[in-house]
Amino acid sequence: MTPRTDSRQRFLDAAADLFHTQGYHATGVNQLVSAGGAPKGSFYFHFPGGKEQLAAEAVVQSADALRALLEAALESGDIDGVFTALGTMLTDSNFQRGCPIATIALDAGDSEPIREACATGFDTWRTAIDDFLRAKGIPGERAEELSLVALAMLEGGLLLARTRRDLTPLRAVADHLRATLEQELS
Repeated sequence: MTPRTDSRQRFLDAAADLFHTQGYHATGVNQLVSAGGAPKGSFYFHFPGGKEQLAAEAVVQSADALRALLEAALESGDIDGVFTALGTMLTDSNFQRGCPIATIALDAGDSEPIREACATGFDTWRTAIDDFLRAKGIPGERAEELSLVALAMLEGGLLLARTRRDLTPLRAVADHLRATLEQELS
């Protein structure tokens, strides 16, 4: 097998960024090739499934990065840290970068590989929250239910904050989620 160079990772990084801000359909192969800094032949060498394959893999990469952030914040008990990091991502990008999966999930839902990558990414986040809740002593079914609600609240808060160009919805979700968890854990 031919060894892979860093051009593959550059394509993934560029795709993750472009799909995060522009969506799937607004991002063309030539733009991905240019942003990846390698020839088009290299693009198709690393991603024989083309743009769709690259998008699915970029979603996995983005989901893994946010899952790691989520796990680290929850592990340290800093639930607010998750919301602070997401708020910073929004403001630093002038409200162009919300959830790293949502834009492509809504834009490319007709692609089964991309839909599956998005669903798996969301599920890894829900599982991280579920694991945290179970470790805190919340029973299985209740932890599963709360983790799904928490993820939906987080996604909704991000979408509203991005749309309104205001962190108030994200802060409201953080406050409500914190109060809910405190009540559940008492």
